[in-house]
Amino acid sequence: MEQSERVGLGALYRVFFLIGLFSFGGGLVSWIHREVVVVRGWLTDEEFLPGVALAQILPGVNSTNLAIHVGRNLRGAGGAAVALAAVLTGPFVAVLLVAMAYRQLLGVAWLHAAMAGVAAAAIGMLLRVTMVSVQTAYRGWLSLLVAALTFGAVGILHWPLFLVVFGLGPLSVWLAWPKEADHG
Repeated sequence: MEQSERVGLGALYRVFFLIGLFSFGGGLVSWIHREVVVVRGWLTDEEFLPGVALAQILPGVNSTNLAIHVGRNLRGAGGAAVALAAVLTGPFVAVLLVAMAYRQLLGVAWLHAAMAGVAAAAIGMLLRVTMVSVQTAYRGWLSLLVAALTFGAVGILHWPLFLVVFGLGPLSVWLAWPKEADHG
């Protein structure tokens, strides 16, 4: 069955609305992976992970870029628009409501503790997607070396991402490119 027939726009909206509404402090990429790949099986890891890479190198917020990628893969341009609108609608309304109650919320101690717990959960979810990415993209020790160099350049040295992508990207593509069998 074709994916556009399998996933309705209403279901797509519902999933991304809930992801956008209930994810605080990050972790949306992990939650999107869980909902779209693990729970619903709408995409495979091989279909999902290139979207994560694109979402990270394109301008804008990773989660909205990824929502567009997933929506487009499932339902074309209409799916991309629905997923984007859905992931933004919940937080938009929530921020408006919280802004109105801001002064009263400053004194609520349990809210600070809840936010710390949500942040810890988001880090755990991100680590899970990292492990799935490593398992899916592993092509030998050289691929791990490129990943380590990328982490070091961006995460430790704080080099601009576009320089690292243009520097290590071609090497990574060359290493991942299927090599033809030697016939000589």
